[in-house]
Amino acid sequence: MSARTGEEFLKGLQARPREVWVGGERVEDVTTHPAMAGPARTMASVFDRQHEYADECLMPDPETGEAINVSHMIPRSKEDLERRGVGLRRIAETTVGMMGRTPDYMNVTFAGFAGEPESWLGPDGSNVEGTANLAAFQKELGRQDISLTHTIIHPTIDRATDGTFTGNAVPLHKVGETDDAIVVRGARILATLAPFADELAVYPAFPLPGEAPDSYALSFSVGMEAPGLVFLCRDSTTAEGADPFDRPVSTRFDEQDAFVMFDDVEIPKSRVFIDGNKDVYNSVMFRAWYPNVMQQTTTRALTKLEFAYGLASLLAEAVNDTSPHTLEALGEIQSYVEVTRSALLLAVEHAAPNESGVWFPDGRALHPMRSLLATWFPRVNNIILTIGSHNLLATPSRAMLDDARLRALSEEFLCGAKGMDAERRAALFRLAWDFVGSGLGARMDLYERNYLTSARTNRTLAHMMADRTVPYALVDEILSFGR
Repeated sequence: MSARTGEEFLKGLQARPREVWVGGERVEDVTTHPAMAGPARTMASVFDRQHEYADECLMPDPETGEAINVSHMIPRSKEDLERRGVGLRRIAETTVGMMGRTPDYMNVTFAGFAGEPESWLGPDGSNVEGTANLAAFQKELGRQDISLTHTIIHPTIDRATDGTFTGNAVPLHKVGETDDAIVVRGARILATLAPFADELAVYPAFPLPGEAPDSYALSFSVGMEAPGLVFLCRDSTTAEGADPFDRPVSTRFDEQDAFVMFDDVEIPKSRVFIDGNKDVYNSVMFRAWYPNVMQQTTTRALTKLEFAYGLASLLAEAVNDTSPHTLEALGEIQSYVEVTRSALLLAVEHAAPNESGVWFPDGRALHPMRSLLATWFPRVNNIILTIGSHNLLATPSRAMLDDARLRALSEEFLCGAKGMDAERRAALFRLAWDFVGSGLGARMDLYERNYLTSARTNRTLAHMMADRTVPYALVDEILSFGR
C-alpha cells in the first residue's frame, strides 16, 4: 500500500471503530456523525491533496519505491529539507493552517525519531528492542499512510501533588504484561484529531522525577480500536447543518480534542518503544525532536498568519479603512509573517547533519517561535476583532441574501466600499467572525496559546538552553576596562 486517497482514508476510519464520546453520545461512525462528518471530509481532502500535488507531496520509499508522503522523509541533505518544506506547505494550505494536527505533524515527528536512533538506544545502549520497534513502525507509518495522533501530557488533577507519581493511579503507567503485550492504565491529554486517527502514539513530554517508578516511563503506539481505550471529546464546535457561506470555518475545521483514558489496554510489544527505561524517557526529547518537528509546525503557522493577514487586509478594504492605527496593525501582522518565514529559511540554511548523516534544521531559529507564536496568534485575533468592529455582527446570512427583497435591501444598506457587493462583504465578515469569534475561534485561541506548551514555559526553556558564551564575553570585555 502507498499514499492513500481521501476515500481510502474514510473507509479506514469506518473499518476501525473506536470508543469516542461527544456530548454524552457514543459516536458509532465518525465519518457520518453530524458533529464530525465535515471535519472528516476535510481530513479526506488532506489525503487527496497529496495526489493533487504529487510532485511536491509524494516521494519514493527509499527501500520499496512506492509513493509515500514527503513528511515521512528522513532528510539526507539541505535540499531534502527544502523539498520537505514545500510538501508541508501544500498540506498546510488545505486548512490554511487551522488544523494543527494533520497527519504530517506526527509523520515528521517519527521521521525525526527514526533519524536519531542514538537517543532512543539510551546512554547505555540498553533500549535495543524499543529502538528497533520504533524504526519498523516509522516505515509502516509511511507505507500504510497511517493517520497518527498522540497524547503526551499527564492530566491536571491537583497541582500540589501531580508531580508525585508513587502511588498515583491517574498518570498513564504499566500495570501488567502478557506474552505478547504490556498492559497500561491511566490517562493522558490531549489527543487532538482522535476521531480521525488510525493510531495513537504516546511518548515523553517532560522528564519524570527521580523518585517516579519505572512503570510510568512508557512510549508506544496503539490502534484506536483497542479495547479499553476511551476518548472523551470536548463539546463540538462544528456548525452542524449550517450553510458553508454562513460558517466557512466551523463547518470544516474542528479537528476535535479528546481526554484519553486507558482502561487496562493491551499494547502489542512490537509497538512498544520505551518500557520502563527512565534514562531514555528523560533524555530522548532533548536532541533532534524539536528542530525537526518545528519545520512542520512553523510552516503551518506561517500559512495561518498569511491567511490572517489577507483576511484582515480585506476587512479593512471592505469599509475603506485607511486610518493610521489600522494600517499599523496590518503592518504588525505582516511583520509576524515575515519573521516566521525568515525563521524557516534560516533554519534550513544553517541545517547540519547528525552523526548518522541525517540532516536536521537549525533549532536556534525555530525554538523562539514556540513562545512568540503563542502570543502572536492571540494578538492577531485581537487585531481582526478591532478592524472588524461591529461590522462582524452585521452580516446577512446565505438565506437572507437568497431572498429577493432582502437581497435588494442588503445591496442598498450593507454593501461595501468602492463597489463591493453585499454578498462579498457578508462573506468576508462572516469568515472573520467564524475565525476569531465563534466557538471554534475560541478553541483555536486557547490551542495556539498552549501549542507545544505555553509561551512562559518556552521562554524559560529558551534561557536554560541558551549558549551564553558570547553574551558573557561581551559583558566581561566592558568590565575589563579600568582594571
